[in-house]
Amino acid sequence: MPAHAPVDLAIPEPQQFEALQIRTNHVLTKEWPQLFGSKELEGLIALALRDNPDIGAALARIDQSQALTQQADALLLPTINGSLDAVQSMAPGTLKRREPPFNATRSKQFSAGANASYLLDIWGRYRSLYSAQQANAQATVYDHQSVMLATASAVTNSYFIILSAHDRIALGRENIATAQRILDAIRGRLSVGTASALDVAQQESVLAAQKALIPQMQQQASQTRNLLAILLGRPPEGFVLAAKSLNSLKVPLVQAGLPSDLLRQRPDIARAEALMLAASANVEASRAAFLPSFSLTASGGLESMTLKTLLSPHAAANSLLAGVSQPLFDGGNLTAQYQGETAREAETAAMSRKTVLTALSDVENALIAVEQSRRQEMLEQEVVNASRRATLISEERLKAGTIDIVTLLAVQQSLFQAQENLLSSRLQRLQASLGLIEALGGGFQKPQDEAAGRPALMVPQKSRDATILLSPSPPVQTP
Repeated sequence: MPAHAPVDLAIPEPQQFEALQIRTNHVLTKEWPQLFGSKELEGLIALALRDNPDIGAALARIDQSQALTQQADALLLPTINGSLDAVQSMAPGTLKRREPPFNATRSKQFSAGANASYLLDIWGRYRSLYSAQQANAQATVYDHQSVMLATASAVTNSYFIILSAHDRIALGRENIATAQRILDAIRGRLSVGTASALDVAQQESVLAAQKALIPQMQQQASQTRNLLAILLGRPPEGFVLAAKSLNSLKVPLVQAGLPSDLLRQRPDIARAEALMLAASANVEASRAAFLPSFSLTASGGLESMTLKTLLSPHAAANSLLAGVSQPLFDGGNLTAQYQGETAREAETAAMSRKTVLTALSDVENALIAVEQSRRQEMLEQEVVNASRRATLISEERLKAGTIDIVTLLAVQQSLFQAQENLLSSRLQRLQASLGLIEALGGGFQKPQDEAAGRPALMVPQKSRDATILLSPSPPVQTP
């Protein structure tokens, strides 16, 4: 039997996240949708978690894995079959005599019995296969958690985009009113000879450009609403939302905690661990296949030529067979299976390492986005305030006839762009907060390893440098 060294996957563990964290008392839980302060959003997420087709498919995959686990468990138990037979036969007389008369011989036989077979799992092969399937089944549970988190995040983001489109539509109408008011003032100046037809045409172009933005925003709102309806598992027809503005939402602040906490907060990391456990168990099963297999077979029952004597003690029959089988030559099949499982274990370990690194990067990026989007919104608000003051001054000068049209158009376009940027920064800030919630696992908590009193993925490191170790469970001991 080939020797096997368990995969030991070490990842440097930072003591804390580098990105700036805003101090807050909000602890992330599965009730995180409440942090945005919208009962409508909470209801939409609840509907999606109940009716979303992807979540339904993930639940079905859990049922499939549980059925396969039961099949693997059945290999550890004896197999018992019962039988009940009645046979009537006739032998031609030509088999007993060469010359007539030929008399046929008729006979009857009745039997009732049972047979049992049992494969002795001395080397732990079937226990390893059962452990592997158990881990795979657990991985589907964590995958279901990941699908739920992704669905809730998609619903929330779609909700943000719809409300942002509503804000842009409302802003577009305000800009249209502003552009129309300025156009009327320019036309008034034209009537008294202090403005030219070119000035009017330029302002008409600004007005038309603002009107052209409305259908685009309406299209985005309608199409995203249809997407949201699909996420909720319902047809888009007749689906409407009550909220109309992003300003009705709160921007939640959650604490990221420590990088080591992330191991039990992300369902994808929990799934990676489960897959590693399954891969390790499959390697042990392929190793055990090199060793002899032992089996026991027993049968017993009743046999009689007549039905009335079938239950007689004299009709009892039984047999017992013990067998051993040792692979001698298979053309390298068992070796190839073992090498394949070992390579699959290495692949799973590499993907698990990537999962942890990606999780750490997701949190760092989300923390950066939370802080920078907050600063950007604050600065964009200052730009809007200044642009509004400039617009008011320019309109007053327009009425007094002391401003040229080039300056007026520049001030006007600056206000429109600043307001658009402010709406975008508001959306980005909400999306950044949502991204941090998703990066932290959305309140998911992996059960603690009761034996070790720590997250199952955490292994003490004896060296001076702290590390995160992703290591499968100890291999099945073989004699």
